Parts: sequence; C-alpha cells; structure tokens
Amino acid sequence: MDALINVFVALHIIGIASLLGGFLTQMKAISAGTARFNPAMLHGALTMLVTGVALVGLNQADDQTVNNIKIGIKMAVLVVILGLVYVKRDEESVEKGLFAAVGGLTVANIFIATVWT
Repeated sequence: MDALINVFVALHIIGIASLLGGFLTQMKAISAGTARFNPAMLHGALTMLVTGVALVGLNQADDQTVNNIKIGIKMAVLVVILGLVYVKRDEESVEKGLFAAVGGLTVANIFIATVWT
C-alpha cells in the first residue's frame, strides 16, 4: 500500500508543478497584459484533484489518520483554482488580478500542504 501511496504523491507533485510552472512561465506576459491560462495549468489542476482524492482514500484504507479540515480547505482552494482556469481557458488574455489570484492560491495550497501539520 505504501508504494501505491508514494506513486500518487509523486503524481500529485507533478500536478502542482504543472500548475505552478504554467503560471511562472508567464510572469513577463502578466506585466504585458497578455497572460492566459494554458493547458498545462488546467491539466495540472485536474491531476491534483484526482490524485488528491485518491490519496485521501488510500490513506484512510491504510488506517492512517487524515486531517479532514486541512484536506477540505485544500480541496476548496483547488476547486476555486480549477474553476477559474476552466472558465477562462479559451480567452486570449486574462486580467492581471485574476491570473495573479490563481498563482497566489496555488502557492497558498502548497503552504497549506507543507506547513500545516
């Protein structure tokens, strides 16, 4: 079971890297006002959602304790990110504030995952 959990943790990290990487590659485009949500960001957010749900289920099946409040907050933040990216994915450019909000929420989700013990 531990090997399977570790595989899903690795996939979860790949998802967050895709989401954050898609944001960071467009830092210059933000100042120019031409930033847009790219497919890597959408797929990263979806990967995080699927692997996160799988991780909760696997950890509970393995009789490990799960902090449901922390997971609920992380999922709520991720659903907001996913909703914003999904709705605005086809637009030629996204407002600076909205794009920055997705980056900020992504970083907040990383800190929730790592700092909250």
